[in-house]
Amino acid sequence: MIDMALKSTFYISHGSPTLSIDESIEARKFLQSWKKDVFPHRPSSILIISGHWDTAVPTVNVVDSVNDTIYDFYGFPKQMYQLKYPAPGAPQLARRVKELLKKSGFNQVDEDTERGLDHGAWVPLFLMYPEADIPVCQLSIQSNKDGTYHHNLGKALAPLKDEGVLIIGSGSATHNLRKLDLGSNPTVAPWALEFDNWLKEALLEGRYEDVNDYEEKAPHAKMAHPWPDHFYPLHVAIGASGDDAKAKLIHSSIGMGTLSYASYQFTSAAT
Repeated sequence: MIDMALKSTFYISHGSPTLSIDESIEARKFLQSWKKDVFPHRPSSILIISGHWDTAVPTVNVVDSVNDTIYDFYGFPKQMYQLKYPAPGAPQLARRVKELLKKSGFNQVDEDTERGLDHGAWVPLFLMYPEADIPVCQLSIQSNKDGTYHHNLGKALAPLKDEGVLIIGSGSATHNLRKLDLGSNPTVAPWALEFDNWLKEALLEGRYEDVNDYEEKAPHAKMAHPWPDHFYPLHVAIGASGDDAKAKLIHSSIGMGTLSYASYQFTSAAT
């Protein structure tokens, strides 16, 4: 029997790739305490939706052996390019994802047998599950679509929770790389704090339709997300949790003045 707590879904703000090595980032400690303080269960497999894989149609990586570690970042310390996250692939999960999406009306769902895990997937998992012994499948987002589309994408995946699959959306609650404060003592930008607080209130109050329509509803929406790629994994996580799901803020911090690491858990009231 599946533990009811396994039916939660999550949105993790992975922030900067330096999360993998920088001990000063608050969110790093949060992710390292994942198994102890947040989710003390071993999932059968992990489905992660990363803002760093953007395709025309939903696509899953179908890896029969070990996932490659993709270094999709540039100009960072050498040691980051030496890290590995050799998690097993989850081909059965990938094909189950395809089945569920097609059943829900997503007529074209592609497979990628070459792609491993980008840093939006492996960096947080490297901290959450350092043993890299849980099978992982990655699902892409479609930045040419909207929040409601990704919410419905998540709804199609909801049955996976009953099958022991941990569903994680990985992005950033705010993500405007042109507005980062790289100084030694950055102050939080008011617009970033206002958007972050709006998101928290909307989620905790269950106003998921407002979150779907964030570009019209949220303050500074275009400043917080000039492109939606790091926000859409949140919509997938909400959709997969169920219409009656309750949100819980499980981490909150802001780095480099504008980069929110806010992370959320969504649990169906029915559980």
